[in-house]
Amino acid sequence: MNVDVNIDDFLAPDRLWLLAVVPVLVAGYVWQQRRRRRTTPAVRFANFGLLKSVAPKRSTWRRHVPAAAVALALSGLLVGFARPSGAVQVPKEAATVMLVIDTSASMMATDVEPSRIEAAITAAEAFVADLPPQIEVGLVSFDRSARVLSAPTTDHEAVQREIAALTLGPGTAAGEALAVALSAIEAADSNDGAAIVLLSDGVTTIGRPVLGVAQFAAERGIPVSTIAFGTPDGIVEVQGNTIAVPADPDTMAAVAETTSGRFFEAGSGDELQEVYEDIGTRVGYETQQRERSGPVLATSTILLISALGLGLLWNGRLV
Repeated sequence: MNVDVNIDDFLAPDRLWLLAVVPVLVAGYVWQQRRRRRTTPAVRFANFGLLKSVAPKRSTWRRHVPAAAVALALSGLLVGFARPSGAVQVPKEAATVMLVIDTSASMMATDVEPSRIEAAITAAEAFVADLPPQIEVGLVSFDRSARVLSAPTTDHEAVQREIAALTLGPGTAAGEALAVALSAIEAADSNDGAAIVLLSDGVTTIGRPVLGVAQFAAERGIPVSTIAFGTPDGIVEVQGNTIAVPADPDTMAAVAETTSGRFFEAGSGDELQEVYEDIGTRVGYETQQRERSGPVLATSTILLISALGLGLLWNGRLV
């Protein structure tokens, strides 16, 4: 297993130079052991049988185990002294997420089981449920028009109820929906930490161009993460006619790029769940560096105490 340790993973990296002391001590120990063997006085016992009976029988490796453990423990203590840290995900103290969901008739397509709209509802409900409770969530749906079903609120259960009640209609006004979401954010005075998640399964057919509204979002510093939902094989039946309803990943990718958001594609309910989990981590949590010296210091201290105990038990001295 490869362990990638970076100097940035320590809050006090300048203290790591103390680790240079450890090899010096190890070298001193080795030198002392060799010197001891060279300077051992000649055996004066004439009877080697008597010498064997009075001299304690010691394993060679036992003499060195305590010293090796002390060196390892000292290394751990010095690493802990440098205050190792790691990245952890912590809930944001405040943020607003506007969830914008396509409810055009093309969401009836069953290329995504059991249908695009049912899979979208299930995934969106789980997304809202998993967000930290202090995050405000709003909901916009769109077909040929866009409407705010829920202004930004911390009442996540209310938003989930609105998601469960989504109904379909003709037309796809993604640009209007994005504009309505921006207005809802402005009305809630939630520009700081605000983000929009836009799910659409097809081409905009009515209203202002979605890329034009995306530029407005970019100017306000509000990222729009987009999800192109569905497969190229999606079809719906309208008045006896079969109509192909492929997703529009190119436009969704352009919206995300324009607003510094993230673009995703999902061709199944499971993939959509994974996308929402990824987005939820990004919009509901932030990465912070937290000190992790405690476990290192505790383990090293236990190892040091054990080494000293073994030294006394096996060798009659601490090391």
